[in-house]
Amino acid sequence: MSFDRLIAKIIETKNPTVAGLDPKLDYIPVYIKEESYAKYGKNLEGAADALLTFNKALIDALCDIVPAIKPQAAYYEMYGFYGVKALYETISYAKEKGMFVITDGKRNDIGTTMEAYATAHLGKTDVEGVKFEAFGADALTVNGYLGTDGIKPLLKICEDSDKGIFVLVKTSNPSSGELQDREFADGKSVYATMGEMCENWGSELVGKYGYSAVGSVVGATYPTQLGELRKSMPHTFFLVPGYGAQGGGAKDVAPAFDSNGIGAIINSSRGIMCAYKKEGCDEKDFAAAARREAIRMRDDINSAISG
Repeated sequence: MSFDRLIAKIIETKNPTVAGLDPKLDYIPVYIKEESYAKYGKNLEGAADALLTFNKALIDALCDIVPAIKPQAAYYEMYGFYGVKALYETISYAKEKGMFVITDGKRNDIGTTMEAYATAHLGKTDVEGVKFEAFGADALTVNGYLGTDGIKPLLKICEDSDKGIFVLVKTSNPSSGELQDREFADGKSVYATMGEMCENWGSELVGKYGYSAVGSVVGATYPTQLGELRKSMPHTFFLVPGYGAQGGGAKDVAPAFDSNGIGAIINSSRGIMCAYKKEGCDEKDFAAAARREAIRMRDDINSAISG
């Protein structure tokens, strides 16, 4: 199963973290942008080229110590087809470097439309009998609040193509409780119900580490619920946003892990991408600063897990 590969990378690097590559132009050093604009103009193509240059340097700096990246599709789509090409090339480059890739797209639809999303991001597209990987990520974030009709089309691709999905369960944003914390007549919350559904959806796709191909997104900003869900979802691997810039700390994410210290991967985006700004170092040192922050984050989380 896909998450067996991710867990093996986490064990190899001793690092349960993922670098979120959600680059805004403001995050990118001026010299990179100027070089891209000189080549392509101060336009969508130039901006997308700057994103890709930035991403490749970060991947080079992180690939031996961080097991995975998580590009957020929206930050690329806003630059049109140039940005989509940069997303594709970012995914390809990270995979060449041996990294696991989670595309953060939060796709949500049913039937053949969801099959098309699954094929685009995880599977292979058939063109007159010849199949091609359109993006080739290892996992995709999805919104499961359309129910089984929105998840079932993904499961066959997960099984056949060794891929995984992360279903939104308890998200890290402040207003998540407006819906997700509401309770049914039996006292069970919406997020707990979604977690139970994830366990059921993945029940026939469990890998050697005991986790299925159906993972869940559970935010670091709600550590009590995170611990609750870890207990009730023993076969579901967690993607945990909210560490760092959103306010979650190492102690907050510790409940996401099982007794063996696995079961989750913790995301940091701005904290890693903008580490050079926080340090106040020369912008040409941005990749080394990202590496230093990734090591600090790794050690911080590992100390909380082992503690």
